[in-house]
Amino acid sequence: MRVWRWTHIIIGTVIALCLSGAAVAFGLLRSGLLGPLPGPSPTVSVSASPTSTAQALTAPSTSAPPSSAASPSSAAAPSTASSSRPSEPETTPQSPSTPAEPSSPQPAGFPASLRGVDLERLPTSQHVVALTFDAGANDAALTSILSTLAANGVPGTFFLTGAWAARYPAGVAEIVAGGYRVGNHSMTHPSFTTLTDAQIAAQLSDAEASIRVAGADPRPLFRFPSGDRDARTIADVNGAGYAAFRWTVDTLGWQGTMNGTRGPAFIVQRVLAAAQPGEIVLMHLGSNPDDASTLDADALPQVISQLRAAGYGFVTLDAALG
Repeated sequence: MRVWRWTHIIIGTVIALCLSGAAVAFGLLRSGLLGPLPGPSPTVSVSASPTSTAQALTAPSTSAPPSSAASPSSAAAPSTASSSRPSEPETTPQSPSTPAEPSSPQPAGFPASLRGVDLERLPTSQHVVALTFDAGANDAALTSILSTLAANGVPGTFFLTGAWAARYPAGVAEIVAGGYRVGNHSMTHPSFTTLTDAQIAAQLSDAEASIRVAGADPRPLFRFPSGDRDARTIADVNGAGYAAFRWTVDTLGWQGTMNGTRGPAFIVQRVLAAAQPGEIVLMHLGSNPDDASTLDADALPQVISQLRAAGYGFVTLDAALG
C-alpha cells in the first residue's frame, strides 16, 4: 500500500515537471529566444502594430498610376488621357481677331451677280419673258389676270405691298393657290430715296411680315416703289436679303385710257416692241383711279398669244436666281 502511494507521488511530480518545462519552452519561443518554429507561420500579421498596418493600407502602390493617390476632388475630375475630347492645344479657342470674316457678307437666297443692281432683264439668251404684276392700290383686275394666266398655263410674279396684303388676304391666298411667285413691294409704297436706312429696313420687314401673315413668302424678290432707287437704297435692300428687280418695259396700263386715247392694243404694242430674251414686263393689278380702267388685264390675253406667236415662252423671276 505504501509503495503504491509513493508511485503516485513520483508520477505526479514527473508530470508537473514536464508541464512546467513545456510552459517555459513555449514562453521562450514567444519571446524569440529559441528562434522561429520550422515552416511558415500562420500568425505573421499578428506581429504588425496597428500603426504600421494602417500605413500599409493607405500607402500608394508603386504599380498604380500617379492619379490613384489623388484627393477625392481631383480624382473625380476626368483624366486627360482617358477623355475623348481633343488635347488642350486643339480645344483652346483662337483669338477673335484670327478668323477672317467678310466685311460685307453675302445674304443667302440670291447670287452675288444680283448685288448692287436693279435688274432690268433676265440674264439669258433664251426666248423667254417674265410677266410681273404690282399690287398697291386695289384688286380690281386680280380675278381677270389670274383667270387668264391659268387658262393659258402661264406663270407670273406678283409684287405686293404689305398694306395690300393686309387689306386683301383672300387675294394673296388666290395668288398662292394658283402657284404664282410673290415678291416684296414695300409696306406703304413710299419713295425709297427719301427714306433713311432705318426707315427702309422697316418698310422691308413690315411688308414681309404682312405678306407672310397672308400666307406667302416674298423672299428674295423685291421691287422698288415707282422704280425710285439709287446705290444706297439698293445696298440697303441687298443687305436685308433681297434682290431688286426692275423691268424691261412698263405697259403704262396704270395710267388708264388717257381720256379714251388708249386701249388694250396700246399695251400689246408696247410689250411686243420691247420683246427680247429675258424681257421683264411690268403690269398692275389695280384699276386707274380716274376712269376705273384695267387695261393690263384687258390686254393680257393678246400679250400672251402674240408673244407665243413670236416664239417666246414664259418664266417667273426665279429664273434669275439660278
